[in-house]
Amino acid sequence: MINLPIPVIKALRKLGQDINDARRRRRVTIELMAERAGLSRATIGKIEKGDPTTSMGGYASVLFVLGMHARLSDVVDSVHDLIGRRLEDEKLPQRIRMPNRKNKGNNE
Repeated sequence: MINLPIPVIKALRKLGQDINDARRRRRVTIELMAERAGLSRATIGKIEKGDPTTSMGGYASVLFVLGMHARLSDVVDSVHDLIGRRLEDEKLPQRIRMPNRKNKGNNE
């Protein structure tokens, strides 16, 4: 078993439960989900339990079958990266100066 922080384990379990709920709301059997996702029934079971050893590709395939794959591209989008943007803002210069124009008269 992978040694993960407790919040990550909880997030994966919630993701798995949410996938399970979405599958059932759509009335899709595990067998049909496995066939459409190109995965085994056992892998679907692991995904729905939030197993951290299951590949990200497996999770992505299941989300594709559910029609929810578009949100994957936003997981680490800078719009949602508040800490990263705050750190980046700390590095912004205090002042911006216009470049010197030593030869201003020669360019006209």
